[in-house]
Amino acid sequence: MSPRITIRDVAARAGVSAGAVSLAFNDRPGLSAPTRERIRAAAIELGWTPHTAAHRLARATPADGTVGLVLARPARQLGLEPFYTEFISGIAGVIAERSGSLLLRLVHDRDRETAVHRAWWKDRRVAGCILVDLTEDDPRIPALARLGMPAVAAGHPGLTDGRAAAVWTDDAAAVEEAVRYLALLGHRRIARVGGDPALGHTAIRTRALERTAADLGLEPARSLPTDFSGRAGARATRDLLASAVDRPTAIIYDNDIMAVAGAAVARELGLHIPGDLSLIAWDDSQLCRLTHPPLSAMSHDVHGFGAQVVRSLYDLIDRRPVTPGPAPTPVLVPRGSSAPPRAA
Repeated sequence: MSPRITIRDVAARAGVSAGAVSLAFNDRPGLSAPTRERIRAAAIELGWTPHTAAHRLARATPADGTVGLVLARPARQLGLEPFYTEFISGIAGVIAERSGSLLLRLVHDRDRETAVHRAWWKDRRVAGCILVDLTEDDPRIPALARLGMPAVAAGHPGLTDGRAAAVWTDDAAAVEEAVRYLALLGHRRIARVGGDPALGHTAIRTRALERTAADLGLEPARSLPTDFSGRAGARATRDLLASAVDRPTAIIYDNDIMAVAGAAVARELGLHIPGDLSLIAWDDSQLCRLTHPPLSAMSHDVHGFGAQVVRSLYDLIDRRPVTPGPAPTPVLVPRGSSAPPRAA
């Protein structure tokens, strides 16, 4: 069997260093045209070609446009979540315009997420990354700052301490609009089925709900945490509706899938929507219009939100001025699931 030809053999035949061979085949500056041709001729003579994966890796630069997105959540839950379907679609549309790629990874926890970012950056597999599901004192922010990796956070800038560009929706203003709308209908006991309390946007919504209810003189608003799944949304709805004394007359949900599950629970308990219970969903996916009655919702352009986030990241990668700022605030779309309570 003939010995395998290596880059050192090509270098020896051309009378140059192995580094010069690498420069020649990666189209990097630093070699004269005659030297470059001599190296290529030596490679042809020996029948040597660079390893495809290594060649591609060596050429990886921010201009290649590969964007990384790591999600710490179960794959099955991601497939059922309309928000991420639309968000990733918006990202992918912009990336396609750049002839780039989206590198998506699902992991179990934040430590693993940071490890993936570190490996991607070390191996030059991505030009930058998008961060989602920010928490207060989020450890990913300083970790990426130390790496020097371009990153844009899809979350409130108060959660980044100014160390990462941010694109966000004004969740506090959206919650206030929903509560004021329900109060105008005559509701005084308003509850919420929220998400993970460790997440920054969950905490922002919780504080806005409590503050607005207090400002309007409503009964103290109760929020129950969940993992955003339909099963958890149904369980939280049952807990809220278990008492006939302080049972809420309206519930706001942190996503559409939990609102749909909550509507099913209300019907299971013999409650009429919206006469006995008004419901407001969040995000306003197609699920809201397919449910009977159709769900009122805090609607926003999730596809456009994803596009805005990745455009900001490309500005950062290309060293153009980045103008972080809010995406359009979710707006209330009343439908058949909200009305004055019977007792109003």
